[in-house]
Amino acid sequence: MLTFLITTALVATPNVKPATNTVCPVGGDKVNAKSQKVVVRGHEYYICCPDCAGPLTKNPEKFLEKDGTPKNAKK
Repeated sequence: MLTFLITTALVATPNVKPATNTVCPVGGDKVNAKSQKVVVRGHEYYICCPDCAGPLTKNPEKFLEKDGTPKNAKK
């Protein structure tokens, strides 16, 4: 069953770039591989809590650079 779910997820989201951010683009809290993820413009992003998913998906230009890098990422 788990294999089916993973396969279905991969098929449903082709060519999605995996999440690499260490800070939530919305809340600014630290995130890691166990954090919830959301897909925006073909990129996965770790988010600190479910409340950050809505703002990030509805207004990505507020939180993301044109290349998909979170605006609050360390430069």
